[in-house]
Parts: sequence; C-alpha cells; structure tokens
Amino acid sequence: TTSSAVTPLWMRDVKISPNGDQIAFTYKGDIYKVSSKGGHATRLTAQPGSYESAPVWSPDGSTIAFASDRYGGGDVFVMSAEGGTPTRLTFNSAKETPVAFTPDGKNVIFVASIQAPASTAQFPTARLSQVYSVPVSGGRAVQILGTAAESLSFLPDGQSFVYQDIKGFEDPWRKHHTSSVTRDIWLYNSLQGKHTNLSNHPGEDLNPVITPDGNTVFMLSERNGGSMNVYSFPVDKPSQVTALTSFTRHPVRFLSRAAANGILAYTYDGEIYTQAPNGQPKKLNITLTYDDTDPITNLSASRVSDIAVSPDGKQVAYISRGEVFVTATEYPSVKQITHTPEGESDLCWSPDGRELYYTSERSGHYNIYRAKITRKDDPNFSNATLVSEEPVIDDNNIDRTMPSISPDGKTMVFSADRTRLMALDLKSGNVRDLANAAIIQPHRNKGMRVNWSPDSKWITFEYINLHHDPYSDIAVVDMKTG
Repeated sequence: TTSSAVTPLWMRDVKISPNGDQIAFTYKGDIYKVSSKGGHATRLTAQPGSYESAPVWSPDGSTIAFASDRYGGGDVFVMSAEGGTPTRLTFNSAKETPVAFTPDGKNVIFVASIQAPASTAQFPTARLSQVYSVPVSGGRAVQILGTAAESLSFLPDGQSFVYQDIKGFEDPWRKHHTSSVTRDIWLYNSLQGKHTNLSNHPGEDLNPVITPDGNTVFMLSERNGGSMNVYSFPVDKPSQVTALTSFTRHPVRFLSRAAANGILAYTYDGEIYTQAPNGQPKKLNITLTYDDTDPITNLSASRVSDIAVSPDGKQVAYISRGEVFVTATEYPSVKQITHTPEGESDLCWSPDGRELYYTSERSGHYNIYRAKITRKDDPNFSNATLVSEEPVIDDNNIDRTMPSISPDGKTMVFSADRTRLMALDLKSGNVRDLANAAIIQPHRNKGMRVNWSPDSKWITFEYINLHHDPYSDIAVVDMKTG
C-alpha cells in the first residue's frame, strides 16, 4: 500500500496561529499544520500507536503544545511549530490537556482532574477538572484555579481570563441541550478572585476567545433554537450578542482567533473554515498525505454487551464494540459477522444453529437481520467460509427489535415500535399482532424475555402494564389465537 494525498474530513481541535498564517489541527490522532489559505497540510507528529490532540500555539507562534497518550496517560508536550522531537512537560497519571500559553509564552496552561482544593464546594469527580500551569522549560506544575474551567483565553493583564465552565456530566457534544448544566462563559479576575458570568444563557455557550485589547469576546453558542454558531459580545455589555455566522444544519466547532489580524478559524461539517473580520465564512481546500492502512491489532472481548448460546451449546454469539461475533465452545476460533458503523443487539439463534438473528440500527430505524451460514459443509459460524446477511423484513419504516425464534423454527416474535408484540411466519412472511398495544408494551429496558413452550404453541414474556406503570407483569400468549 502506498500513501497518497487525500482530502481529510472531520478535522478537530482547530487553532489558528497568532499571526493568522497557519492553522494547527488534529486528524486521525496526529497533529497537522496547514496554511490559513488552505493547501497541503504538513504532519507534525508521527508516534505509532499514540493519539495526539489539542494543539495550542505559543504567543510568538514558534512552539505548539499538545496532548499525547504515548506513555499511557494523557500528558502535555511541547514541540517546535516546524515539528521535531517533542518535550514532555507533565507526568501525572491523570489526563492533562493544554488549553493556552500564558501571554509571556513561559508557561503552558492545562486542565486536569488531579486534586481539587480542600475548600471546594464541587463534587469530587474526574469530570470536574482544575486549571494548572507548567513552565515550558520544564518543572513543577502549579494549580492556578480549582474551579472546573475549559477553553481559557487571557486578558491583557496576563493573569485574568475568560473560560467556559463545567457544571455537571452532560455530554459536551450534545446538540440543542437546554438545562441547568449547560456551559456558560465566565470572566475570572485573578486579582480579586472574582468570577463573573458573561453569557448566563440556558443553552450551550462554548469556546470563548477574547481580543488582545480585552474588549470583545467571541464564542460558539446555540441560540433562538438554532444550530451552534459564532457570536461576539462586548465584555462590558455581554447582553449585546451579535451573530457572526448563520449555519443551520450542523454545529460549528473548535473556534479560535488570530491575535494579529482577527481572522477566525473553526470547523463546520468536518471541514475547516476561516472568516475575516466583517467577512463571510470561507471553506479551506486542504489535502494531506496519510498512510490510511489500518494496523493489525488484537482486540479483546472485554466489553461484551450481549451473549447468546446456540441450541446445541457448541457456539456462542456475542456483541463487542457494537459488532456481532461468534466463537466455538470447543476451540478458540472467532468469526466477526457484522462490519457496520451501526450498533447491533438482541442476539437470537435458529433451532439448528445455522442462522443468527439480531437487531441493527441502520437507515434511521432499528430492524431485524439474519446471518446465515452459506455453505452446507461448513459446520458452524466460527469456521464458515461464507456468511450471508439480509433483513428479515425488507422495509425500514418502523423500529423492529428483540427477535425470538420458536423451537420449531417457523415463527419469529418481535417488538414493533416498542409498543406492539408481533409474530412473523418465517416461511410465508405474514406478520400479525399478538397483543393489545393499548394494554401492554414489551419491556425494552429489561428485554422482552420471551420463553417458548417446547411445542411452540405458547409464549410467556415480561411487559409493562400501562394500568400499573411503572410495574411490569408476565403475560402468557396463545400463539394460535393471540
């Protein structure tokens, strides 16, 4: 396999240099640099098996700080902006992520959950980090703020800064989230030890960047029911918020600003954009050379979410990392059945052990799929040379989940839209309702737990009794009469 120039998508951690000429970003676990006008990107890190992220420029643009897990934990490193051998600055086992340089360029500011102050009122958890400073030349890291803060941007005094807070455990990538734990933009006056909420908005406000004169803050925000966009406001009049972009379909992410000329850089739909003051967004055309061959790895099945043993006890199907695998009980061979970006679940065997049923979320809906051993002389899935897959019902307009096959192999019971219990004749394809949806619902959280009678004439299952909600009951259903 040879490397070739590709057009990258889903570039992350975009940071424009202080002079506005270069942009550093993360792509597939490495740090790259590209002209702010686009073009071919240069790869700055190349450590095998490690993940590099969060590049931050020094004020003079000569140095880049970044995070790397090359020693197991996430540590802070610095390197020349031209690349080369990096220097490790932090050594704690906690994950440390650089967010800024001090204005004099002598220290790197990073966030990590190492030790909250004894006086803190925050719940002690790794999610609520503290702010630290470490010399670029190396030395002891010092905590400068016990408050959970991210995305720092310094004021002209070199000590005060704006930041986004962390109030709780909500996913920072969640869209259209409105609650008491959404992030706000704050101003921290280090001389007074005072925190001032500048945004005070029920939605998400992220990535504050303050101008060198300390008068204006740029940020990402979801307002008026719209998508995440770029806004600005005066520090002395934070309620006067001005929208600078108007993207609608996807959120803007990873905002940064060049100190020298005010050019903004950010990502939208996985690509990098720049925007001059009083200008319009401009998408950059970027190429890079990348060896896209996946390395050979040995995967552990330590994260197993579902297990199903075949009727003869000789095969075990399981879900690991969202994919379906089958292994034999008598020898260690393993066959990966699915290779999809969507997650699979709800494993179920046919009586003869040559078909495997499962739920997969594809094309916007859950549907039930069937994997078959194609060749008759292949004894099981783990040694099968060919395995075919198909949807059991070839339309994807409703959610179908939790398949269960009868002992005679003729009928499949499943849940439709999590409100109806259905039966499918596997030979004719006829589908019928088995239970009154106005009275019962299959219990999705616990699984339907269908048990078949040996003669396939009856099933029992656990369901939610809507008259007794939230309690669940056991139902017995005659498969002939419903």
